[in-house]
Amino acid sequence: MAPLSKAGAALAALREDLSGEVFAPDDPGYDDARTVFNSLVDRRPAVIARCRSESDVVTAVRFARRLDLPIAVRGGGHSVAGSALGDGALVVDLRLMNEVTVHPAAKAVRVGGGATMSDMDRACQPYALATTGGRASTTGVGGFVLGGGSGWLDRKFGLAVDNLIGADVVTAEGNCVSTTSEDEPDLFWALHGGGGNFGIATSLTLRLHELPAMSIAMLMYAPERGPEVTSLYRELIESGPPEASGAVLFLTAPPEPFVPPHLVGTPLCVALLTYAGPEGAMRKPAQPLLAVPHEVEIVTAIPYADLQRMIDDPPGLRNHWSAEYLTGLPDEAVAAYCALAGSMPVPTGTQHILFPLGGAIADGPAEYPVPYRDSPWAVHPFGIWQDPADDDRCRRWVKDVRAGMEPWSSGAVYLNFLGDEGRERVAAGLGEENLRRLGVVKRRYDPDNVFRFNHNIKPL
Repeated sequence: MAPLSKAGAALAALREDLSGEVFAPDDPGYDDARTVFNSLVDRRPAVIARCRSESDVVTAVRFARRLDLPIAVRGGGHSVAGSALGDGALVVDLRLMNEVTVHPAAKAVRVGGGATMSDMDRACQPYALATTGGRASTTGVGGFVLGGGSGWLDRKFGLAVDNLIGADVVTAEGNCVSTTSEDEPDLFWALHGGGGNFGIATSLTLRLHELPAMSIAMLMYAPERGPEVTSLYRELIESGPPEASGAVLFLTAPPEPFVPPHLVGTPLCVALLTYAGPEGAMRKPAQPLLAVPHEVEIVTAIPYADLQRMIDDPPGLRNHWSAEYLTGLPDEAVAAYCALAGSMPVPTGTQHILFPLGGAIADGPAEYPVPYRDSPWAVHPFGIWQDPADDDRCRRWVKDVRAGMEPWSSGAVYLNFLGDEGRERVAAGLGEENLRRLGVVKRRYDPDNVFRFNHNIKPL
């Protein structure tokens, strides 16, 4: 850490040189600027640089290096691990860099490093184009894509990272690098799942696909219907087209207009069938689910950007998530999954989620560091609550779900669903052989591990 006099002069220069805003701990707005989606994360950066341009990012990185500060990067600030913040760090806040440029003829979109899913999806929607995005509109595109990227469209269009065709990156030395499969190919490979370990992605270019229609069937059942509904959903997905996706989940019935008042606050089983096509084409695969007695039924065409907002959770709640990716979903696994819903913390915002992979995910490029690609199913215990008194039981339940599904675990995992679960889980999310290669790339682009507030890859 630099002497105080040097630090003070450097901070004054940063305030002068940056076109965006700078927040130090004593500044008005500092606490708001360090607030992220997960309220369990409460860290105090040394400085927050809210950048407006790539040149601002370069200025901020060089400031941090002069003062020997580690760097955290904030895009959407949605990471359950709190990757957007670091105690005593410089935070490079990209939220003002949220521009989205659609190139419809090329079927590509260039997305600023601070853009959210909503920014991207709404820009693409007028052209009836889309790419795989997260399951919440407030998720940042950058961290989502670089971590792999799983969403409602991945069975049809592949993982988000399979659609990455270029990136602009500011390295730990403050240099600007543009990377594609032909330019800086090792870095390009590493960005396909290696997260923010290698620099700051100030923009990403993604492949788009035609999506003229989107539709959903959302059915809510009494929880004891869970095994039947889950089995039917399994058969629907395994025999159906890649356009079909969605999830089965258990949740506490929310106080929404479509939920009967007597059910609010009680546990329900939900089948959500998403379909990358028109409502008419969706109705046939949905029929077995519709035939089971249910409490709520919503079957409709819906713009994709609106679907992305359907299960948005408000910021400021306490979050603890994890996942197990499965080798299959036999009847025994269905029974175990549904039984684990019985101990789900109710009433909280917690959700017990089972979703499919397969389709274009399994058919995608095998060379990238995404070892969960071959798993056909995943269980995602999604702990979310408000009262600190629920901390222990919600964390314990997430751990219990992982343990309960372990007999069917593939051992691989999607890192964007994890907090800090240790080095072994990072290796599970990248693959041991990939992790060694990633370490070599890390040594080239960030030898001092400046970018360490992530699922960290050590330089080799």
